[in-house]
Amino acid sequence: PGLPVRIAHGPRDRPRVALTFDGRGDPDLAVAALARCERAGARVTVLAVGTWLARHPELARRILDGGHELGNHTEHHLDLAALDESAAYEKIAACARRLRRLTGSAGAWFRPSPTTYASPLVERLARRAGYPHVLACDVESLDHAATRVATVTRKVAGELRNGSVVELSLGRPVTVAALPLLLAEIGRRGLHAVTATELMARPATGAARTAG
Repeated sequence: PGLPVRIAHGPRDRPRVALTFDGRGDPDLAVAALARCERAGARVTVLAVGTWLARHPELARRILDGGHELGNHTEHHLDLAALDESAAYEKIAACARRLRRLTGSAGAWFRPSPTTYASPLVERLARRAGYPHVLACDVESLDHAATRVATVTRKVAGELRNGSVVELSLGRPVTVAALPLLLAEIGRRGLHAVTATELMARPATGAARTAG
């Protein structure tokens, strides 16, 4: 209640950030990434691709058992903007159904593919599928295109601030290698890495801002 449809960051007056991961890629690297976050006391949000969970269903439980949260990043990670309305809706709804089968819940958050920013149509389709809020970000790591750890850490550290929602990839080697440095930087700044739900939860006064 009270939150905007599109959420790019949380309250700027508290030392919290949300690390949000696109759930796809190498499952062993995904587990390594989760373990590194847990060692640092970080709780994260994984927006999973449905076909990735179909191939690795055990990861749904692994994510939740680690104290993290799981959300919807569409069934096939196709470009929703290139699909007609019924096909785009089905990509969102199919992932929601898969999440419910695996965990009993469709999750609180939806993030469109391939971009973190949803068109008004996609926002409307997400709401119809049960997601009143679309999770965008204010810090894009661009780790999907990076080959060097320093590129990722410099980009994130340069933009990170109170309330940031950071977009990362779960199953990429460069991301797993960068995580200890990113988590150390978060700790050095006195920030706490929490789930997106925890980031957005706040006292009754004040409200989150929308993206852009």
